[in-house]
Amino acid sequence: MKIKKIVFGILIFVFIAVAGLFVYLYTALPYDEYPEFQQNASTESIERGRYLANHVTVCVDCHSVRDWNYYSGPIVPGTEGKGGEVFDQKLGFPGVFVARNITPAGIHDWEDRDLARAITTGVSRDGRPFFPVMPYPAYSRLSKQDLAALVAYLRTLKPIENEVQSSSPDFPMNLILRTIPGPYQPTDVDPDDSVEYGKYLVTIGGCAECHTPQDKGTKLPGMDLAGGFPFPLPDGSIVRSANITPDEATGIGSWDEGNFVQRFKQYAGEGENRKPVNPGEKNTYMPWTMYAGMTEADLKAIYAYLRTVKPVANEVEIFTPVN
Repeated sequence: MKIKKIVFGILIFVFIAVAGLFVYLYTALPYDEYPEFQQNASTESIERGRYLANHVTVCVDCHSVRDWNYYSGPIVPGTEGKGGEVFDQKLGFPGVFVARNITPAGIHDWEDRDLARAITTGVSRDGRPFFPVMPYPAYSRLSKQDLAALVAYLRTLKPIENEVQSSSPDFPMNLILRTIPGPYQPTDVDPDDSVEYGKYLVTIGGCAECHTPQDKGTKLPGMDLAGGFPFPLPDGSIVRSANITPDEATGIGSWDEGNFVQRFKQYAGEGENRKPVNPGEKNTYMPWTMYAGMTEADLKAIYAYLRTVKPVANEVEIFTPVN
């Protein structure tokens, strides 16, 4: 009888603990404070937002339709911001996550501060947390001016009526997801400081999200920007992110500034951004055709910063074709 009482007591304790955890997760989380936000819809701000959304933070990349008949999946003209791209279990995600419609047709009932919160903290207008395939932990470092610019630019997108399905995380990600959003921590950076500005661009560009290998969603210690993160392609082949540390043998240590800039700029211009790819041939999720629009000054700043990071020896097999 005594053992039964002990077991019963343990079960009651576990039930109360689990119930308490659920109450905490669904009442105290996710973090949902609105960031400090100053609206700026000037022409200059909108153009800055256009540049960021299309060539640095590349918001338009995931929130549009990409044409995988071509290398790097360039954006299908006329789909900018309509949403609908699916990130699901087939691609290694713990659930089904769908890019929402961020044109005025999809966010017409969102206030500017709702957009600012979603971009920087990862919390939707209705209080739901986003999965960080949208790299809001990186966007949380946007300067106040750049955050205002992105919000202003989104208002100028052509409205496209396109209702997308809701995201549905698997268990236990539906619970873990509520712990990820955090506060906006704006960066105050001097564009004339090449290394620091390059670090800022690498951060808000989310480069580390793809170029750092992970284990079950956790970045591997000491492997920052060392590449090797695998991405399954629709045909079953695998493409992996490159090592962009300054390691001489396996990274970009042997590249000079001109090599680095040209690696991006080779995809600029008509024809260069529409290179056909046949099934089974090498392709990549890296949006080269969007990054090609970065200014040379910004690319040089990124290069200057990458030269300062810790070199990591990590030989990466970039592409593995389907058997």
